[in-house]
Amino acid sequence: MPYGSWINELPTAFFMVVHVAAFVVAAGFAWLAFKRELSLLGTAFALFGAAEVVYMTYHLDWTVFLFAHTIAEVLDLAAFALVFVAAVWQTATARRPALQGTR
Repeated sequence: MPYGSWINELPTAFFMVVHVAAFVVAAGFAWLAFKRELSLLGTAFALFGAAEVVYMTYHLDWTVFLFAHTIAEVLDLAAFALVFVAAVWQTATARRPALQGTR
């Protein structure tokens, strides 16, 4: 028996609550980011929210696990990359005026 097989004993409602909570957090952060005109960060949180919806499709028996997991992981990876792109972009644009003044 593989390690962690006890997780299969938890009811579907538990997993739905976890994914819905993560989706609500992602939607809230995306809304705040877009409200503050941080579009890259807002897009990252929107992608994370979309990944949570894809995870829910498995628990609702709309898709098979491997399909849902693969699509959700791609969305999560894109979101993760956008968080770092947003951080670098903001740091680079904040330093640009200081660098231009030294030339």
